[in-house]
Amino acid sequence: MSDMILVFSVISIWIAVLEAIVIVAGAIRFIYKQNKAPLVIPDNMDHFPTVTIMVPAHNEEIVIASTVEHILQLNYPEDKVQIIVIADNCSDRTAHNVKILKEKRAYRHRNFHIMERTGTGGKSGALNDALKMATGDWICVYDADAAPEKNALLFLTQKAMEKPDLYGAVFGRNKARNRNQNFLLKCINLELVTVQRIHHTGLWELFKIGTIPGTNFIVKTALIRDIGGWDEDALTEDTAISFEILTRGQFIALAPQAEAYQQEPESLAVYMKQRERWSKGNYQVILDNIHHLFTSVSWRIKLHILYYAASYFWFMLAIIISDILFVTNIVYQIISLFNPSVISPFFFSDDVYVYLMIAWALMYYIYVLQINLALVADIGQSNVSNFVIACVSYFTYSQLFLIISVRAFYSLCVDKIVGRKTKWYKTQRFN
Repeated sequence: MSDMILVFSVISIWIAVLEAIVIVAGAIRFIYKQNKAPLVIPDNMDHFPTVTIMVPAHNEEIVIASTVEHILQLNYPEDKVQIIVIADNCSDRTAHNVKILKEKRAYRHRNFHIMERTGTGGKSGALNDALKMATGDWICVYDADAAPEKNALLFLTQKAMEKPDLYGAVFGRNKARNRNQNFLLKCINLELVTVQRIHHTGLWELFKIGTIPGTNFIVKTALIRDIGGWDEDALTEDTAISFEILTRGQFIALAPQAEAYQQEPESLAVYMKQRERWSKGNYQVILDNIHHLFTSVSWRIKLHILYYAASYFWFMLAIIISDILFVTNIVYQIISLFNPSVISPFFFSDDVYVYLMIAWALMYYIYVLQINLALVADIGQSNVSNFVIACVSYFTYSQLFLIISVRAFYSLCVDKIVGRKTKWYKTQRFN
């Protein structure tokens, strides 16, 4: 039985490694093609679509003024932009700070609205209320801590215009603006860079698969209205709406040059709460869409579901099992040095155990390789410090994902059993 469990873990890890190699190959090809393509900033944007920019904000007095000012200064025709800031059930000075900004002489002429909302539904509810007054051809969403670079919106709409009938949404890249504060933030930064420079680009290059992030994206206004808006019961409304878009035959395109900075959690407690919410939400989205594996939807949707299901269920289970077996075996071997009569409860064939060690070594190598390929593709990120952190983070930061996933899955199961309503957690901001 022990050997069978170990063989399951080894095979699963090898499949995960193969998946990673395929995605890395796609990312390398994407980056190579992108580096050869010229960067185009048009002089005339009269033919560009109108956009409604929504900024949902719940008690965001610390960051909201800076975010809105970045949005007001975007390189996009002012007459084509409608801005709606939603002060969602705020008990602080969020709305007040935005009103002060709106009264500045430079911004008085802008199509700029402040919605003070007292409804339910969290971020999704706020977006749905703002959707009712949206006039743009496209909806653009920025979180309250976002700092979009000057041409971010231009690059998003530019990508959308390449295939307007096929691209239902377009997303850019998000970067950690407080990435050098501490070890946790440096690890979060490596994760962000790797996910966006390797996973997003690889999946888009090979399969034309994309997923909307929580911020820095655009979606067709008509499409989001046809869907019925954002799911107010979803913890990860971005992933949930992504599958809705895909099931309508629309693509979610990647515009890697559309960049925005965001604030990441600066403490472990805040980070754990944020990521547990994300994991729990993604588990729910997987369960809500798993039936598509047995329907006649596009193969891209099936592949997308399998990708999420493998990451959050199959590979996660295999790594947890192999970790338990490995640690238990090591502990018993150490104990046996002092008490030879103590025998490990797990007995493995030598060959199978060797295969596990090889699989782990290769998985670690691929992990570090992905990060460093991503860093090389991101200007200013490839350095000795980040290389060392990449090597160390596998044994520290990445192991948090196991704890977070287990806690999130347990919480979801409890919700289902006792009928508990899931509570949305707002990420704490820092000065």
